[in-house]
Amino acid sequence: QVQLVESGGDLVQSGGSLRLSCAASGFTSDYYAIGWVRQAPGKQREGVSCIGSHDGNKGYSDSVQGRFTISRDSAKNTVYLQMNSLKPDDTAIYYCATDLIIGRACTLNPDYNYWGQGTQVTVSS
Repeated sequence: QVQLVESGGDLVQSGGSLRLSCAASGFTSDYYAIGWVRQAPGKQREGVSCIGSHDGNKGYSDSVQGRFTISRDSAKNTVYLQMNSLKPDDTAIYYCATDLIIGRACTLNPDYNYWGQGTQVTVSS
């Protein structure tokens, strides 16, 4: 089965850091673009970062540029999102997702069709 499982969400103070993990199974994530998308109550769903197949490109939304870093560990079939200088506005459920279109570069906010269960990030002031 194709599965994506997020972990690493927590409650953290403003200015703190978290590292989210997206563990893939049932497919080799290197061949596909993976994105991180967040959903907060009362807000539009926002694609915050993505990484292309074979790390060919990386993308970040304006709201997280300079603070978040996406990376991939091929040996672990896992994509990470390092989040630094966290702000209360970063509070959301964070999902990783893919469209399983092989060999493509990534773009923010594509039409993903495979999603993880999400992990909660809460940033207090």
